[in-house]
Amino acid sequence: MTSGFMKKAARHALIVGVLVLAFSTAVSQAAPAPPPAAPDPDPFYTAPADLGGHTNGDPLAWRSVSLFGLSSRLPLNSWQIQYLTTDSEGKPVTTIATVVEPSAPWRGPGSRPLLAYASAEDSLTTACAPSATLRGPLNLSSQTTLDLPFLLGPLMFGWALVIPDYEGPQSRFLDGVMSGRALLDGIRAARRFPSTGLANSPTGVWGYSGGAFAALWAGQLHAQYAPELPLTGIAAGGIPADIPAIANAADGGPKAALALLITAALIRNEPRANIEGLLNKRSTAMLADVTKRCGTGLLSTYAGTHIRDYSVADDLFAHPTILAAAHRQELGSITPDVPLYLYHSNADEMIPSAGVHALINRYCSIGSTLTQRFSSIPGHTGAATVEALGALRYLGDRFAGPPTPGCAATS
Repeated sequence: MTSGFMKKAARHALIVGVLVLAFSTAVSQAAPAPPPAAPDPDPFYTAPADLGGHTNGDPLAWRSVSLFGLSSRLPLNSWQIQYLTTDSEGKPVTTIATVVEPSAPWRGPGSRPLLAYASAEDSLTTACAPSATLRGPLNLSSQTTLDLPFLLGPLMFGWALVIPDYEGPQSRFLDGVMSGRALLDGIRAARRFPSTGLANSPTGVWGYSGGAFAALWAGQLHAQYAPELPLTGIAAGGIPADIPAIANAADGGPKAALALLITAALIRNEPRANIEGLLNKRSTAMLADVTKRCGTGLLSTYAGTHIRDYSVADDLFAHPTILAAAHRQELGSITPDVPLYLYHSNADEMIPSAGVHALINRYCSIGSTLTQRFSSIPGHTGAATVEALGALRYLGDRFAGPPTPGCAATS
């Protein structure tokens, strides 16, 4: 399978790269989009009154969908599945996964591979969840729209995709346990869904940026939460490690909205921490705005903004309350039992590489099987585009067989 994959990868790498650049250009030139309508009025998103008798990952409702309004013209079958999961507080909740399967028969060895793709939701509203974006029309303020080229690559190889709304019904951005559980249960739902042939599929996970956070939390929780899932490998890039450092790097710059989004996420995820007590009256309107728009759509509004404009603390991201809240969500406290491929730009302007080096050292010290790549490609988006082929190559190799145990650096 590896040689066949490499031939396909070489043939499709340029196509994927061109598509990524085209989508990035379209978004950079587009006017700021108004807040999208949340999917909540859609009855499909309404959880059944009684969730008893179901187990995590059970499909509860499903429907056929047309991806971006294009599926009828593509050789794909697509569904959205409502499924049961458990949030970080132990409560049963439902969320949505989008499953895409090529209509052509799988001609490789064994069963068709299934790839769980963790899109970077980076939002505090369900209007920006992958399921809302994928059923179209194109929403240029949603990161999932930019992910379309990365979704096409695996489909070109004949793999099936499951794209979970891993932030759940409350849009819990940077909630590690919620993200990991919902992603794993999304895989369960795709494998149990009777309209697909994925019950025996080898399964990989791929995520970049906010999606990498969810992918790695799924790897950390796999052994305890979903050990029956045959996860062959996880590829994660642009890795959000050291949340306060990410906020500090964004603060006052062109992507200052990220610092505000992180603050709002910590407030939502840690309601007992009283983070609101560290903010001033000006923060009220900002938080209301940040919690109803997609992360990408916030960038132009808050470029150059400083968190001190909304805070009564001298240095908000060094305050013990913020540090404690962020620490509970940080990666690295649990050994993933799934082989990892971690990649990151040494010149990532959004996520300082020091935190990623520390995370990899931590994973290696606690026994992870890990391949690392620190890229010379500058920029968060640049590395996402250029290094995607390495992630796909790693996942294709893992579908063919396990790696050699241990931590290894790549050139």
